[in-house]
Amino acid sequence: MSPGKGQPITEPNEEVRARLQTPLGRRRLLWIAGSGAAALAAGTEVFWNREVIGSSVARDTVHLIPSAAKSGFLPDVDIALKAIPATVSLFGGTPTQVWQYSGEVLRGDPGSLQVTPGSYLGPTLRLRKGQKVRIRFTNGLPEDSIVHWHGLHVPAAMDGHPHDVIAPGQNFVYEFEVINRAGTYWYHPHPHDRTGPQVYWGLAGLLLIEDEEEQRLGLPSGMYDLPLVLQDRSVDEENQFVYLANGMMEGMSGFLGDRILVNGRPDFSLSVATRTYRLRLLNGSNSRIYKLAWSDGTPLTVIATDGGLLEKPVERRYVTLAPAERIELLVDFAKYPLNTQLELRSLAFSGAAVGGMGRMGRMGGNATLPNGAPFSVLKVQVTRQVKERFAVPATLASIPRYRLRDAINATSPRQFTLAMGHMKWLINGRTFQMNGVADEETVRLNTLEVWEFVNKAQSTGRMGGMGMMGGMSMAHPMHVHGRQFQVIERQISPEFAAQGASLRDGFVDEGWKDTVLVMPGETVKLLLRFEKYPGLFLYHCHILEHEDMGMMRNYQILA
Repeated sequence: MSPGKGQPITEPNEEVRARLQTPLGRRRLLWIAGSGAAALAAGTEVFWNREVIGSSVARDTVHLIPSAAKSGFLPDVDIALKAIPATVSLFGGTPTQVWQYSGEVLRGDPGSLQVTPGSYLGPTLRLRKGQKVRIRFTNGLPEDSIVHWHGLHVPAAMDGHPHDVIAPGQNFVYEFEVINRAGTYWYHPHPHDRTGPQVYWGLAGLLLIEDEEEQRLGLPSGMYDLPLVLQDRSVDEENQFVYLANGMMEGMSGFLGDRILVNGRPDFSLSVATRTYRLRLLNGSNSRIYKLAWSDGTPLTVIATDGGLLEKPVERRYVTLAPAERIELLVDFAKYPLNTQLELRSLAFSGAAVGGMGRMGRMGGNATLPNGAPFSVLKVQVTRQVKERFAVPATLASIPRYRLRDAINATSPRQFTLAMGHMKWLINGRTFQMNGVADEETVRLNTLEVWEFVNKAQSTGRMGGMGMMGGMSMAHPMHVHGRQFQVIERQISPEFAAQGASLRDGFVDEGWKDTVLVMPGETVKLLLRFEKYPGLFLYHCHILEHEDMGMMRNYQILA
């Protein structure tokens, strides 16, 4: 008998299996095998919804937001944004089925929304500091979704919390003022236990903000200002994305694909002129860490991180870019003769996974391209001669520096321990609760605090009865919603120092951040000011499979 809505099951029946023979259906089944097994291991029921083939539902509440825009808010920019199934020709031959954001400017500058041709990525939103923005989101997917504006400081109700997910066919109206400084931000879905697959199928887009401070610098613009979204995918013989083929084990270690896509395209190459370019790089991968360097050894000139411009340019031999992190580079191609070919590469590294989890990491994703393997990200060819020259400014921006002594808990940092337990990734021994907030997760508005993320690396242990011996620890890119913070200290346990050194010199902690990579055995100390908006916000690991499996918690800002 076919299972009814709300009945717990462990696998689909024959009728449903037949319906899952489409490429999209097979991919959805692979995800269910992983998320369902993890939920059952944790004692959570997995429900089958006949209206949404293979939907794994594990949420506490659903808040439907009225579709009509609120009166009294007069937007400078009004945008319609919709998440829909689509097909895109990426690899030649059979088109690839994806999920995609499509958009339209209803009011304001038409340049506020720019489409990337031939890509599954959502349109790039270009906004200005001080603008009032209305975004009318419609969920055209066969399951619940919501949009998070990653890195933006917006009211809690506008942040895309999973308790605000909306059902297929429903609308959510976002209204907020852009108060962030100029920078490279992005947007993506945030439903609980479905963020990983929804981003993987294609739901992501860039959000670029400009302001007067940035414009005064005269940085490369137009065709010389290039956003680059880095992602990895696995592709089957029918040109379809494959996700979590190894089920729960792959989810525990984080998904890794074997094809590198840039701006949603494989085998990406740039044709450049002999002049300076601004490259904005987003790590939009679910789990992969990049160790970025030029093939000829030229240092990278970094001008911005997650929250915008640095005070002055810094140089790195390589840059470590964890999931959700952004970096902006100035690259002078004038020093190369015509027809020079370069590669932006990800260099080999180790230390992001140790012990038993390291073995799982090699099993998960695709063994041909594990985390830490070297590979080409994109190719560059110098094809045009121009005489325009650009001098890199010695000073870029002013950043007010937080002082540790001004924090209300300067001598007793708020501590968050990252570890695995009972086959789940945990924060302070807890998994995600939709509206749950612990005492140590409650802060006061208009205060400065010091937080510590402690990656509890383990040297011994047993993995939840699965028969894999050995300690388990992974690097965790920790993201705090609703604010930018300053990284003030990193300390790593002596027994993990050598492993952490493989990526350490690529950290760029000088500016504003909303995501920070915490290596195994490392403690990272942050300063955060809780301003303007009270309410319930999230903090979590941005390895999306870890987030979906519970490494996410709320924090509450009380007025």
